[in-house]
Amino acid sequence: MKLHLDKSEQYNTIARYDARHVMVSDTRYESSVIVMPERIEADWHAGGFDTLDEAAFQRLAALGCEILILGTGMKQRFPQPRLLRALIEARIGLEVMDLGSACRTYNILVAEHRNVAAALLFDPE
Repeated sequence: MKLHLDKSEQYNTIARYDARHVMVSDTRYESSVIVMPERIEADWHAGGFDTLDEAAFQRLAALGCEILILGTGMKQRFPQPRLLRALIEARIGLEVMDLGSACRTYNILVAEHRNVAAALLFDPE
């Protein structure tokens, strides 16, 4: 089997992360961010995981993605089911992960040319 390197340089991929930031290409984001293959939306949600509300999920539902990965900081935490209505109505698949898993999974799905978005939250100081 011949293997070759799939260069996805035209797409946004996550190069680095820690509890307080992610690096997408050469740009550092230190507040909530939505990363999609062809665009980035910085500051999508003011506050951390505990302040997620219906408006935040309505904004996510409007992205037009097929799969949404929610990175909830250094710990995996699940949002309240009532918040997910907008995603369900938009028929968007949701995966909830800790930040590291979310970043790695996003990069894999981008390499597979999937219609994916990663909504990343950071742990409060």
